[in-house]
Amino acid sequence: YLSPYFITNADKMEVQLEEPLILLFEKKLSSLQPLLPVLEAVVQSGRPLVIIAEDVEGEALATLVVNKLRGGLRVAAVKAPGFGDRRKAMLEDIAILTGAQVVSEDLGIKLENVSLDMLGRAKKIQITKDDTTIVDGVGEKESIEARIAQIKRQIE
Repeated sequence: YLSPYFITNADKMEVQLEEPLILLFEKKLSSLQPLLPVLEAVVQSGRPLVIIAEDVEGEALATLVVNKLRGGLRVAAVKAPGFGDRRKAMLEDIAILTGAQVVSEDLGIKLENVSLDMLGRAKKIQITKDDTTIVDGVGEKESIEARIAQIKRQIE
């Protein structure tokens, strides 16, 4: 997690979120302004939100923490794994696992155009200081199997 304020289980020092929505963003998030419409929709849905981005910093991180502390938004933010092209591939893996769409300007998707149906879903997410575990993503089985086959081919 990017801030200890996201912790939901103080004994284990971890974040546990049930049925979260998952936003995948390939860049740094320093302002939440473009995300306000989708954040409002997330609050209306009553579900928690996990943001996985290159980084969440400054005003964006502060705003998320304040909203979490006030109880308006159950949220956690984590850094995307890997670097460079590897990070893009790993975000794509997470997207396939969770049924999400990676928010990427390369793909012509801007933050302000993100809608609820572009967010991933999972049964549960568990986040420690260094690790994030996604349990039971709702991605399509065929897509997941195709991705596994593609990775196996790349290894060979």
